[in-house]
Amino acid sequence: MTRININGMIKEEAFVSVFDHGFLFGDSVYEVVNTRKNRPCFLDEHLKRLRRSAGGIELVIPFDDFWLREQIDRTLADAANQESYVRIVVTRGVGDINIDPSSCHAPLVLIYVTPAHIYPSDFYENGIHLAVVSVQRNSKNALSPSIKTGNYLNNVLAKIESERLGAHDALMLNSRGHLTESTTSNFFFVRNGTLMTPSLDCGILAGITRDVVIKLSQENGFRLEQGAWPVEVLENADEMFLTGSVKNLMPVTRLDRKIVGDGKPGPITRSLICLYENFLERFE
Repeated sequence: MTRININGMIKEEAFVSVFDHGFLFGDSVYEVVNTRKNRPCFLDEHLKRLRRSAGGIELVIPFDDFWLREQIDRTLADAANQESYVRIVVTRGVGDINIDPSSCHAPLVLIYVTPAHIYPSDFYENGIHLAVVSVQRNSKNALSPSIKTGNYLNNVLAKIESERLGAHDALMLNSRGHLTESTTSNFFFVRNGTLMTPSLDCGILAGITRDVVIKLSQENGFRLEQGAWPVEVLENADEMFLTGSVKNLMPVTRLDRKIVGDGKPGPITRSLICLYENFLERFE
């Protein structure tokens, strides 16, 4: 079932004021947490990033982490799902209809719990299709992608373009033409046996699943490079995959009109999928 917790009150249905600056201007931060045996995965890391994001837009979260954990547990218990998708949103709150946030005196904290989103097994067995789109990733000097805000129009436009191109998702470049990430996921590729991923300097979100994959690859002897690469480097890529809190590791077997590798998830991708699954088992 779906349950919504607003500032500690759990409801089946809930509403946000049309004067909330999160609604009016995307003036909010958020995190998405997946569950394992209906317990939140990597909650400490998500809460740390939530506070970093809030600090990045000078938004004060009115409750401490103990309160947030307690409310997440309450909402998960009330929803009673086998597995859940948890979205934590902190908005600037109600204020005047202008961009000046000084009229907002009470930030709103929303915890949204719904049954977990399960991607089709075919996506993991055969991979998905990405399209390189013309929509660029936000400049880190304008609206830093390292801040996870509710202002997602950049990604929405990229997603629309990818669907128009017949792909499952988009792969975005930055203003220098370097690879960055997908609309809601970090991006990895394999070239000549080396696992490669865009660096944070390229203007990407420091993904929690991305960090785990980097750690697992280093612990298990994979060659790893983080850097800035033009899209042309993918012409010789043997494997590709995306990482995210909900999708975990998702293979990519087609980029634009080109088949990646032999058209199936490659050996390094498959190994890391197994390592990540084993890591989650230990994490429990």
